[in-house]
Amino acid sequence: MKSDRRAFLQQSLAAAPLFVPRKVWGANDKPAYGVIATGGRGRYLNVEFLKAGAECAALCDVYEPNLEKAKADAPNAKIYADYHELLEQKGLDFVVLAGPDHHHCPMLLASLKAGKDVYAEKPLSKTLAESKTMIDAVRESKKVVQIGMQRRSAPALYEAKKIIDEGVLGRVTQVKPQWHWNMAKPLNNSPLPGKLDWKRFLGSAPQRELEPMRFRYWRYFWDYAGGNMTDQGTHLMDVVLWFMNAQPPQSAIMQGYVAKATGSEHPEVFCSVFEMKDFMVTWELNYCSAYENDWSITFLGDEATLVLDGRGYRIYKEPWPKNKVPFMEKEAPVPLQVHITNFLECIKTRQDPNCTVEIAARAVSGPHLANLSFRKGRKAMLAPDLVEVTYA
Repeated sequence: MKSDRRAFLQQSLAAAPLFVPRKVWGANDKPAYGVIATGGRGRYLNVEFLKAGAECAALCDVYEPNLEKAKADAPNAKIYADYHELLEQKGLDFVVLAGPDHHHCPMLLASLKAGKDVYAEKPLSKTLAESKTMIDAVRESKKVVQIGMQRRSAPALYEAKKIIDEGVLGRVTQVKPQWHWNMAKPLNNSPLPGKLDWKRFLGSAPQRELEPMRFRYWRYFWDYAGGNMTDQGTHLMDVVLWFMNAQPPQSAIMQGYVAKATGSEHPEVFCSVFEMKDFMVTWELNYCSAYENDWSITFLGDEATLVLDGRGYRIYKEPWPKNKVPFMEKEAPVPLQVHITNFLECIKTRQDPNCTVEIAARAVSGPHLANLSFRKGRKAMLAPDLVEVTYA
């Protein structure tokens, strides 16, 4: 039997306790937080923050079924449809932002204005210009902001980077990130169950009539996101820049197409080439094949090759035909909890977290550039300010 949604909202608002903010942290204090956008990722983050010892005091979403699911994990949390109202709730130490890409910048700016520390999902921004706006706002606010690129907190990746820094690979001339999942299918445009505030979902995006698939698969539409390129590409490009001590790409060329995800505006099969100063990056994604499933990054050196993926890392000595067994390897998945713990420590110490907005802006600049190349059908070149783009 369906619940009375209005009664659900009213009851939840009345039952939730108020939290008192603290200026001095005790050893056993539980920081109180709110989650803005409680879709699949937002609910996942909420559970992880609860495991880390924080206390969820508020939840917000434009889709009531999402709120109902999130409420099961945080029964004492107040609930909201408008995130500006959540930000007015007294006693919130920080907020978790997990909305669509086109809300990342306005949600962050509003959270900073409300005096909140922030844990925000990647990609940092929807556009290159937004990245600069967000960096300026964070630095002016002096708030702690962690972007959810958890590889920045993975101990095994620090070990792997040290191996490259020590010259074990020799000269690295090419880096090959890839992501394979066999998950593409036509977009479901059937009616949505439950109540959706479509206008709030659209926000600053172009106004249009509701198409359920645009809500279900917002990442696949240019109005709301940068597709799989900025979604997965942000993670992998960050590791490339970090490991290679490199600046963002100077140019990008991208080609791709919609193979099976009928209705999508973004390709789920694509390849891009990024021009770097002293090496090249070839990045490909295929959501129609599970061969070498999941993500990986291969660093091709003239003395050895490093393969990094979700399982850990392996290093193969040159010449490869005679060295098909790695001479160095470690099994080590990427832990989200360490990234969350780093953020919670930083809101007490007021230090910068492992993934700052500057790191996130550099990581997404290449993927933004590739998308611009794809849409223009031309080579896109990025200026040193990471904002201006020209085409050839």
